[in-house]
Amino acid sequence: MANRIPDEVIDRIRHSVDIVDVISDYVQLKKQGRNYFGLCPFHGESTPSFSVSPDKQIYHCFGCGAGGNSFSFIMELEGLSFTEAAQQLAEKGDIPFEHEIHPHEEDNQKPSNKMIEAHELLKKFYHHLLVNTKEGQDAYDYLINRGFSREIIDEFEIGFALDSWEFVSKFLTKRGFNPQEMEHAGLIIKRNQNETYFDRFRDRIMFPIADLQGKTIAFSGRLLKEIKGQPKYLNSPETSIFNKSRTLYNFHRAKKHIRKNQQVILFEGFADVISAVKAGCPNAIATMGTALTEEQAKIIRRNVESVIICYDADSAGIEAAHKATAILTNVGCTVKIAVMPDGYDPDDYIKEYGAEKFQNDVINSSLTFMAFQMRYLRRKRNLQNESERMQYIEDVLKEISLLTKAVERDHYLRQLAQEFSISLDALKEQQYQVYRTEKKKKDNDSPNRNNINRQPVVKRSLLPAYQNAERFLIAHMLKDKDVAFRIQDRLQGQFNVEEHRALVLYLYAYYEEGHEPNPSGFIERLPESSLSSLASELAMMSINDELSEQALNDYIQTILIYPQRVAIEKKEAEKQEAERQKDYLKAATIAMEILQLKKTLK
Repeated sequence: MANRIPDEVIDRIRHSVDIVDVISDYVQLKKQGRNYFGLCPFHGESTPSFSVSPDKQIYHCFGCGAGGNSFSFIMELEGLSFTEAAQQLAEKGDIPFEHEIHPHEEDNQKPSNKMIEAHELLKKFYHHLLVNTKEGQDAYDYLINRGFSREIIDEFEIGFALDSWEFVSKFLTKRGFNPQEMEHAGLIIKRNQNETYFDRFRDRIMFPIADLQGKTIAFSGRLLKEIKGQPKYLNSPETSIFNKSRTLYNFHRAKKHIRKNQQVILFEGFADVISAVKAGCPNAIATMGTALTEEQAKIIRRNVESVIICYDADSAGIEAAHKATAILTNVGCTVKIAVMPDGYDPDDYIKEYGAEKFQNDVINSSLTFMAFQMRYLRRKRNLQNESERMQYIEDVLKEISLLTKAVERDHYLRQLAQEFSISLDALKEQQYQVYRTEKKKKDNDSPNRNNINRQPVVKRSLLPAYQNAERFLIAHMLKDKDVAFRIQDRLQGQFNVEEHRALVLYLYAYYEEGHEPNPSGFIERLPESSLSSLASELAMMSINDELSEQALNDYIQTILIYPQRVAIEKKEAEKQEAERQKDYLKAATIAMEILQLKKTLK
């Protein structure tokens, strides 16, 4: 890959930053043998097919075919240029990076970088105003009186926006930020038919919102006092760096605790998250005051399987929890629901009853998905009414039929039998009938029997012998330079698959430049993502440590005779056509040619 960053800088980054650490920031990886596996971040899946090799410093997904090294992973997942990916990896490895961005590259990348830079600057400035100035004293006192400690204020970098119409606008302009870009970033607003701007956030307590990597991308501002016509919370608008459907509040801080506890607690808003963290739940995250999206659910699933949903106790909160449960279950999560007492949200409950009671009576007493469903189905039903009672039992039996574990099914069937004094055998019989009916309906309605939305994956059929031979040879060539040149002497690049020929040409050039075998370094120089994916796939193949002379001869023989087999098949077709045309002389001539070709095969 062509780039203007010195090779020694790239090599230092590559050798200093472990690909497992890089990808672990986005995907929960588990070691299996020599490699690590997780859910692919490039396509939806519920069974891990994404493999990371610490030895080769590459990754490959056996589901969708994505593959590459640390640089290509960051570029693909975050939409960065090579230079930006290198800079991000250098920061991760504490490596000095003084590369100057090329003018045309800067033009393409500057807006988003500048937006983030402005948000980071304002976050620090707002925080300074809150904790160090007279102007922020009232806001600081308000937070302390609401139960916020100085440690929590510092940890969440909470700040204060001055009661000024133009302070931030002038503050940013003086520091070289383009007002138009800052308007697009949602920090300032343009006055109608005027080239002047005013501040979006004024006289508000400021809560920074970060992306999954911890970069500040938005704010939420809370009024100190109720003002008619003004919203209690004012959030940044959606921008090129801030998308609510892909943002999870506090995820960058909670990530290590989520992995450690193998569980995440999901809230509806950031006030609940801050209270939960104070109450000893550092694995707390939240959606941005909106319903959980499938994108957010997939981010959660890539990092953890077990989710506790802790939403408000009102009707809207229960409905939101029910919908969120369905979304999380569909992406492969195991869900429990923490039920709040009526009239409480998590923030209020913690303030009134304290951390210990919240953890014991709410979080640790979470309901299983099925128990929550049974409660949900009871809502607004009069179970004293025979018709409604029978409908409730039928609805519960449908839910029980979806359970995969026999012990769970038996447990909830016994609950129903006991509560309504119904024969357990009768319930089991009806549940099985419901199961058969629902299964038949599902099979007829959709080919996707798990009801899981999945992206198309690579369909792999059995490959012909010559293709397998080429793949095994290239796998050995990626591993051993001497083997690569032995194969070059024997084959002279006569690979039958076009992509294989291209990959081998780049590999020879790589070795001729004096490089030693290094799949990650080689992938970096490939100009197309399809070649990178192919190289990562072949480098991940399980092969013997050494290529014996017998195996080498067999592979080469299989590759070289393939064109002759194709030629024979073509001649056979020509012979049959000549016979149909009753041109027996021509048919006899072709038959002799076929005999000669078959002799060469022997």
